[in-house]
Amino acid sequence: MAPVRIPRVGIGGPVGSGKTMLIEQIVPILSTKGYKVAIISNDVISKEDAERMRQNLATEKGLLPEELVIGVATGGCPHTAVREDPSINLSVVEELESKYNFLDLIFIESGGDNITTTFSPALADYFIYIIDVTGGDKYPRKRGLGIENCDLLVINKIDIAPYVGADLKIMERDAKIVRSNKPTVFVNSKTGKGVDLVVSHIIKEVLFDASPKTPVKN
Repeated sequence: MAPVRIPRVGIGGPVGSGKTMLIEQIVPILSTKGYKVAIISNDVISKEDAERMRQNLATEKGLLPEELVIGVATGGCPHTAVREDPSINLSVVEELESKYNFLDLIFIESGGDNITTTFSPALADYFIYIIDVTGGDKYPRKRGLGIENCDLLVINKIDIAPYVGADLKIMERDAKIVRSNKPTVFVNSKTGKGVDLVVSHIIKEVLFDASPKTPVKN
């Protein structure tokens, strides 16, 4: 049987913006709705983020098999492996599609980089870019490929905005201008606040409100 193409969501953002923690909040919500996912985590050298997610989501919570959290050491510029030459990620995606036809979704986390990160359309069907408030409320209007081009902009760490002098209303206003009214969601990925809205966008805009798959027998 030919492999089934599985929808793919790319998640990018600077180091420390909360990419891994966002995924750790998204997966349990999707799991309670019956959706089954795999995760590919990119980094330059280490596979620390993949190991953390494998421990938190697979080993401790049992939300997915350990083999469905895969670390990729790119060995170079972290966004090259998801944009200019995504072949290493595409090969992992193809293997997942071949072995695990029951999956509803594949998350691909980019290595931490700057605001130029984007995903090749050959790799990701939907692109989430995450920033946090510690860069100040000027962050969205500074623009950048990630902020401008992503399908969904996520602004994280809203709980500390008052302590760093970031005005969320200014960030929301500027994001609308810079992104031509494409959606922006404010979250606290540590507590999960706002993450349900991110999940709603994924279900509607990536899965098109489809019900979770029933595993297909080979």
